[in-house]
Amino acid sequence: MQVSIACTDHNLKNRSSEGRSQGGGGGATTNPIHNKIKVPPIPRHTLLGHAHMREACGRHSSMKYRNLGKSGLRVSCLGLGTWVTFGSQISDEVAESLVTIAYDNGVNLFDTAEVYASGRAETTLGAILKKKGWRRSSYVVTTKIYWGGQAETERGLSRKHIIEGLRSSLCRLQMEYVDIVFANRSDISSPMEEVVRAMTFVIEQGLAMYWGTSRWSAMEIMEAYTVARQCNLVPPVCEQTEYHYFQRDKVELQLPELYHKIGVGAMTWSPLACGLISGKYSHGIPDDSRAAMKGYSWLKERMFSEEGKKQLAKIRELHLLADRLNCTLAQLAIAWCLRGEGVSSVLLGASSTEQLQENLRSIRVLSQLTPPLVSEMDTLLGTKPKKKETRH
Repeated sequence: MQVSIACTDHNLKNRSSEGRSQGGGGGATTNPIHNKIKVPPIPRHTLLGHAHMREACGRHSSMKYRNLGKSGLRVSCLGLGTWVTFGSQISDEVAESLVTIAYDNGVNLFDTAEVYASGRAETTLGAILKKKGWRRSSYVVTTKIYWGGQAETERGLSRKHIIEGLRSSLCRLQMEYVDIVFANRSDISSPMEEVVRAMTFVIEQGLAMYWGTSRWSAMEIMEAYTVARQCNLVPPVCEQTEYHYFQRDKVELQLPELYHKIGVGAMTWSPLACGLISGKYSHGIPDDSRAAMKGYSWLKERMFSEEGKKQLAKIRELHLLADRLNCTLAQLAIAWCLRGEGVSSVLLGASSTEQLQENLRSIRVLSQLTPPLVSEMDTLLGTKPKKKETRH
């Protein structure tokens, strides 16, 4: 039988008042143990659970580390993603240089998926990590399951595909396990209990350490958590989602509540909105760019629409702010994402070593983002989501 005791600020206050009432009106304590042992006060931040996201610098680098949600897994606040680049846009030699630079600078989180470059991203990343011979316990590898192949049984979140898809990913990665397996979108065709049971199974079989969600709604994440608790299964620990200046609602309004209630953290991607925020495409999208090659029609529509022009104008105004902080637009945008409540890690994409080295230096900007400065940015951008008022 499992027994769970909730230790909250409210409960502790009640217990303290009960102890005082039992001690009598004269203030003497009837329990002899209380007379001999003085229990130190518990810091308030511990009671509220904020200590889980406390940052700590690495021993051999300036990288900062945070817990993945309220799990015990410590991840670098900046991770390296393989979307678009690995196995397609860049050579294996450049990919190896990126992984090496990231690891040498304290990055311990490497993200991929079965669908990236039709599996070639996993193959490339796995070959690099095997060649490097780094201790497997010194880094975290995540992959995502949903689009595995053309057959009906090779996609979705059925028990069959979660188990078979993950085993195929492990073969390409040349690994015995991944640290986190993500459900790479929700699946209305698969019952939630089947998904949670399958994720619990791969964890119990040693194929993964944790599981998380990607692009799930807050309601779907809560449903998965509820099913896990009702059936004594393993709940998700993290949601992977898009987050940048112009995509804020989910990370700033929905996920913090999930973090405090059930411990689900956020791992965010696309901090530069595919180059839009960094100023890379201020004068249009070059034909040989990553955005053009991937057919980002939504990006073109955004840039040349009236709303898009306004966004580009706001980004240009941020140049002055970046100059004040002695950083680039990209570094400012990444540091801004890192200050989000409940954000465990921000995934970086890079196609060159110079780009990665520049973006990794965004950590030093984080300490400069004071509340007044963030408020100044919010006023300039005008994109801060408004919390809905609750009626009693």
